Amino acid sequence: MIIGSKFQLLLLLLVTAVSTYAQNGRPQLNIGDPAPPLRVRGWIKGTPIQKFQKGNVYVLEFWATWCKPCIAAMPHLSILARKYKDRVTVIGIDILERKTTSLKKVKHFVDSLGKRMNYNVAAEDSNFMVTGWLDASEARDEGIPRSFVINEAGMLAWIGHPKDLPEVLHKIVDNTWNIKEALLKRNSDKRLAELDKEANYDLMAYTHDTFKPDFVPRPDSALLAIDEIVRKEPKLKYAPSIAYNTFSSLLKTDPHKAHEYGRIVLVTSTYTEPAYSSVYNVVDLFSDTSNLPVKIYLLGAEAYQMDIDHIPYPEIASTQKLYHRMAALYWRANEKSKAIDAELKAIETLKNKKDFSKADLAAFELQLQHYKKK
Repeated sequence: MIIGSKFQLLLLLLVTAVSTYAQNGRPQLNIGDPAPPLRVRGWIKGTPIQKFQKGNVYVLEFWATWCKPCIAAMPHLSILARKYKDRVTVIGIDILERKTTSLKKVKHFVDSLGKRMNYNVAAEDSNFMVTGWLDASEARDEGIPRSFVINEAGMLAWIGHPKDLPEVLHKIVDNTWNIKEALLKRNSDKRLAELDKEANYDLMAYTHDTFKPDFVPRPDSALLAIDEIVRKEPKLKYAPSIAYNTFSSLLKTDPHKAHEYGRIVLVTSTYTEPAYSSVYNVVDLFSDTSNLPVKIYLLGAEAYQMDIDHIPYPEIASTQKLYHRMAALYWRANEKSKAIDAELKAIETLKNKKDFSKADLAAFELQLQHYKKK
């Protein structure tokens, strides 16, 4: 009996290990798989849909009342729903609500949006859509809003951020979308993101140690370690974490090479958009402690502008803070007029925000006066 019990325990551990490996090795749900069933608690707006019909294209948009990016995406989804009304059915699925948010409150919220949320809306049932869609596809790690597109054959054709839907839907409706390529890209992006994160932890041994105040960074060693990481996976060379560590290490050893590398970072996408923040955050970090070449300050300012230009929903972003920090870099580069222009944009953007901070406005205006007087 004892041997049997031990065997059963060992078998259980093995089954658990295999199951865990399957979950970690590959998402249970991915592009190219049949779409899971649609299960909702109730329909809040639009035409109730019982199941996905072959021959139709569907967009499932996962959102919540507390999610500002979700709300910002809604007018854009409404435009797509209207544009493709004869070919595509857009469905907003309310998920992950706070315990105090009742279905009645969700309905009131949807009603208050009017035509800004002009498509079908439903509330999920018993967490089924979260576990069966977001968790199964590992899309929950990326947060919401998150979009799933089901093609005419009932297969998952795409998973991603709604800002990218216009390009994706156009190709799916035109039958020029390649599911195999989309799957390969998603798997590659997830793998690169994990490797980039791991590399960042490994490089901390050379860049900083929060538990040792007297820690001395070793930029040369960091660059050697980065070369080895990139040798094993060349696609990581301009990824966000690698870019941050490479650019900061080069600034300490060879600012000219840092500038050359930084310029490439700003125009190179990896598993995500170019790592604009990796450049300007490093420049900001060094600005107060080092006398950097003018071209480095200008590169940082350019990185800020490129980041601003690629913000999908500017109305909810802290764009004013980006302009404010950009102005400081222009000032350090002795570009007085550009510093003043950037600070004016910071003030204008801030004033356009609802319930903006008067303290921030006072600080921005004081900085503007400083630039004008010098």
